[in-house]
Amino acid sequence: MLACDTPYGASTLSQITSSAILCNLCLYAKISLTRNMFTQPDYSALDRPEILQFIFYPRKDVTRAPPNASDHFIPVGNEVSISCRFYTHSQNSPSIIYFYGNGEVASDYDYIAPMYNQLGINLFVADYRGYGASQGRPTFTNTISDAPIIFNAFTDLLGESHYSGSIFVMGRSLGSIPAIEIARCYQEQIKGLIIESGFASIVKLLSHLGFPIEYLGVEDTDFPNLAKLRAITKPMLIIHGEYDSLVPPSEGEALFHNAAAKDKRLVVIPKADHNNIMWVGMERYLQAIKEFVLA
Repeated sequence: MLACDTPYGASTLSQITSSAILCNLCLYAKISLTRNMFTQPDYSALDRPEILQFIFYPRKDVTRAPPNASDHFIPVGNEVSISCRFYTHSQNSPSIIYFYGNGEVASDYDYIAPMYNQLGINLFVADYRGYGASQGRPTFTNTISDAPIIFNAFTDLLGESHYSGSIFVMGRSLGSIPAIEIARCYQEQIKGLIIESGFASIVKLLSHLGFPIEYLGVEDTDFPNLAKLRAITKPMLIIHGEYDSLVPPSEGEALFHNAAAKDKRLVVIPKADHNNIMWVGMERYLQAIKEFVLA
């Protein structure tokens, strides 16, 4: 049974298992990663329905933004816009653009963002296609191709609203993929990268979840994150739960050891699992972010 990310301890969403789907996944997950820094890796092999339903758990949620927050809709395609929520502290505060895990939505952060604001940080949380108030359906390809559009719209918003603080990009679990993609493409525009509960290799992750690795047919075992991290020199913070049962701590360690950044930090939260990491180690978790962003 494949679990999904939930909003830091909420009940697990419905999960899908099927031997037929597993068979198809093994047959079709043929991936080749182009290592050219300026070339978009090909994710199309992962965009088959039988794979996507294991990875994405879209949840519609339309709510009014709370005080000190605003909603923004960013066009990414034909009649498709991505909903985002911006939780603000001040115009001269640093800002984090945040990509969440696969079972969450932006409004889940109505209860978490104030903690970032209390640290003196603005938090901009982006949905994926089909999540929150966004249109469309999520795939690996459009999740990655939408990320630069969202980032550019965010920087435009900051400029138009006279925000002057540094920009950081953060990804949790599945969100590590678009976050690392942004860091790869916009190193001159960001000050640092934060990865929480992220994975290094889709091969190792699927193997951990029970898929026979010998049948995956993946040509590049560093796909998708490791190869990109070797080209990213910006400061990096990696946070992982000691007892993460969905994305093992070894994945966080692999991200850390392969990162090209000279300024890199690995923070392991004791006794924390994948979906309770923030609540189990809240003080250490927030302190790590504060020290990294406000340094």
